[in-house]
Amino acid sequence: MEITGGSATACKSKSKRFAQRLKRTWPLYMLLLPGILATGIFSYGPMYGAVIAFKDYKIAKGIWGSDWVGFKWFEKFITHYQFETLVSNTLSISIYNIVATMAVAVLLALMIHCIRNKTVKSVLQTITYLPHFVSVVVMVGTLIRFLNPTLGVLSKLIQSFGGTNRDLMGIPSAVPHLYVWSGIWQNAGWSTIMYLAALTSVDPELHEAAIVDGASRFKRVLHIDIPTIIPVFVISLIMNMGKILTVGTDKILLMQNDLNRTATEVISSYVYHQGIASASPKYSYATAIGLMNSLLTFILIVAVNQICKKINDTSLF
Repeated sequence: MEITGGSATACKSKSKRFAQRLKRTWPLYMLLLPGILATGIFSYGPMYGAVIAFKDYKIAKGIWGSDWVGFKWFEKFITHYQFETLVSNTLSISIYNIVATMAVAVLLALMIHCIRNKTVKSVLQTITYLPHFVSVVVMVGTLIRFLNPTLGVLSKLIQSFGGTNRDLMGIPSAVPHLYVWSGIWQNAGWSTIMYLAALTSVDPELHEAAIVDGASRFKRVLHIDIPTIIPVFVISLIMNMGKILTVGTDKILLMQNDLNRTATEVISSYVYHQGIASASPKYSYATAIGLMNSLLTFILIVAVNQICKKINDTSLF
């Protein structure tokens, strides 16, 4: 009885403290409420529709009235003749993009951090940030125009040196490079923000002590700056693992044509073609592919997170 009474008293005390804290911080919870509602309604609410991945969905029958087919659509995708090509294209472009983008962002952040003149530093940061605000549609349209074999600036330049024009957008092996490096031009500057923020937290006394010991600028970057941004780099790597199976659909579709399709047909574009752009959309098939993609991505994020946690003691959770 004493234990029960003590537990009841403890519960009342906790409830009282929670009520007091809620009374004091309720405006913050109200600010948080719209975000929670939006996430629940638009992100978690539609998830019930994932059940059509296990059904032969017909619009006339509705989600619950359609016939149950189990793992039929999953098996169809795995045994599809394009499966290996789709996975290969997706992984090659994604890994290439993640490695190149993160490497350039780190190098650019270190270079900007080393600039002593504040005016030059601010101007350079502004110049590198600006492309991030350019629409993907505008950027790809400009790229296609620039590489046009007849009217493009590059073709005119090649002609002026006596070269032969080539349509780079029609060369399958060239398009992944164009995809990645145009993305780096657009987003590398923006990606440096978190690295520069981490570098500003470095204690100046560390650099002063290193200078007294005769360390060069390169050695100070190597032994002070880089270790500082490693935790941020690891977190960024884990988060980028969530994109490894989802190459940007909008950009890849804008760059895709009949000549380069062998290298640009990835899982996300294949889902779009099957589930939306097809004359007879296969909703269940496209949903099954998307669901499998999401599950594999979740497993990959958890695995990479645990590996980073063991190796570097840095993780998201």
